[in-house]
Amino acid sequence: VLFGGRSYMPSTQRTTEKWNSVADCLPHVFLVDFEFGCATSYILPELQDGLSFHVSIARNDTIYILGGHSLANNIRPANLYRLRVDLPLGSPAVNCTVLPGGISVSSAILTQTNNDEFVIVGGYQLENQKRMVCNIVSLEDNDIDIHEMETPDWTPDIKHSKIWFGSNMGNGTVFLGIPGDNKQAISEAFYFYMLKCSEDDMNEDHKIFTNSQTSTEDPGDSTPFEDSEEFCFSAEANSFDGDDEFDTYNEDDEEDESVTGYWITCCPTCDVDINTWVPFYSTELNKPAMIYCSHGDGHWVHAQCMNL
Repeated sequence: VLFGGRSYMPSTQRTTEKWNSVADCLPHVFLVDFEFGCATSYILPELQDGLSFHVSIARNDTIYILGGHSLANNIRPANLYRLRVDLPLGSPAVNCTVLPGGISVSSAILTQTNNDEFVIVGGYQLENQKRMVCNIVSLEDNDIDIHEMETPDWTPDIKHSKIWFGSNMGNGTVFLGIPGDNKQAISEAFYFYMLKCSEDDMNEDHKIFTNSQTSTEDPGDSTPFEDSEEFCFSAEANSFDGDDEFDTYNEDDEEDESVTGYWITCCPTCDVDINTWVPFYSTELNKPAMIYCSHGDGHWVHAQCMNL
């Protein structure tokens, strides 16, 4: 079964300004027979608009179509259609039923966790707004149930990225990618993640690798790294006077290159805690990024606390 997609506007309707414009394909359902090499189109009254980037789940003779994007109306309706294909002797029959309980999503990724369960990850709910909620789709007999699952602990990089993409890797695993931070002097082109879905929970693994493609930007036009891997921060937390407006870095502790210096209280409003800290920038791996401020006698400040 083929349904949805986009095509170029017919040449008779094109203008110079809209020569490359596309439109949603007509809401026709095509049944393709590979054995005899033929295809039959069906016009179903339940399908009034063409849709693109929807999610489809096929099982035996039934196909479920969820979400999608209508280019003509620029909407992502909460669709849930059930197509059933009957292959009697003679002409095949295709029936469509509109079901309640659909979801509004486009360009999502579908992965199967077991024989009767799927997980919908990613996608968009608005043109510039990612859909951070994940859904579990359960199929049992002729019924379908869709409900939200616990949201993964998305990294700050993923949260703040405007776009994301990916694919199903099978066995309940989704491969996600986001563009690199082009504000850095040396930036990776993309960052990739593996999201493992299971029946009980869904945890995001740490970033396993990055694209080896180097940045094409001129370093002179870029902002330098805000990360501090090249520096040593080892001052003990109790060596700073909490009554001061700013904390002072203790150079005498440089010989002990422990991680405690990264967990200092850098300013009165500092909220960086070793027990709750999560990376905020793509360059923060195991330690928070810090910058040196020359105010007064000089001191180190967390980049997150400065909202950089």
